[in-house]
Amino acid sequence: MKLWLSIAAFSGFLAVAFGAFGAHGLANRASPEELNAFEIGARYHMYHALALLAVAWLATQGDSALVNMAGWAFVAGILLFSGSLYVLGITGSRALVLVTPMGGVAFMIGWLCVLARALKLPA
Repeated sequence: MKLWLSIAAFSGFLAVAFGAFGAHGLANRASPEELNAFEIGARYHMYHALALLAVAWLATQGDSALVNMAGWAFVAGILLFSGSLYVLGITGSRALVLVTPMGGVAFMIGWLCVLARALKLPA
């Protein structure tokens, strides 16, 4: 639980920091498309920082490979999905554009793992 709570807290911190940077640091330097991509990255980063809180809670309900798989899938999604959109927003480079959907798939895998673990909880 400590691992996932720590990762969730740090990830939430980074999501706020990146969001603020996008709103204030990129407003006059990035194109509207680049700024929009950056903002989507920050939004999904925060959603999944919160999802990591659910992973931390699930970890208190008994050790499960599904819980760890969900957590690492969310981390991978943040790095790949949000990270690639951050790069696009900051640099304008589309070099990582093919990585973005892989991050989205990682997010979906994480949510399916949470669902599978939740279904194992007592009613």
